[in-house]
Amino acid sequence: MSVNAQNGLIHLASQHSVEETMQRLEALLSERGVTIFARIDHSGEAAKVGLAMRPTKLLIFGSPKSGTPLMQAAPSLAIDLPLKALFWQDAEGKVWLTYNDPAYLQQRHSFPAQLLPNIAGVSALLGKAVE
Repeated sequence: MSVNAQNGLIHLASQHSVEETMQRLEALLSERGVTIFARIDHSGEAAKVGLAMRPTKLLIFGSPKSGTPLMQAAPSLAIDLPLKALFWQDAEGKVWLTYNDPAYLQQRHSFPAQLLPNIAGVSALLGKAVE
């Protein structure tokens, strides 16, 4: 795992393809009743307009039960919620899962620390998705 403290991103190396890593996370989220709001295939959309791009997909997900209290406490957090997971392949063919560090989001939006568990628990699922 690599955490870039400057911009609050956590990068997890995956042992799977971009598509498989995303499917693994979707299954883990679905098992826990987390809503999948959107799937964005950046590389697929690039191909539609004749541009080449390494596999890159974004999954937008969350739980209104967990997220709403956070946005009530810090309305600006709505710019970062629902949560997002970026699946991408680098120039060497390595696949990564990148997401916002929940602690960084707490610092960025100054919501009460006692609400951090509402989004911090997803980190374990993200880690499982790349195993």
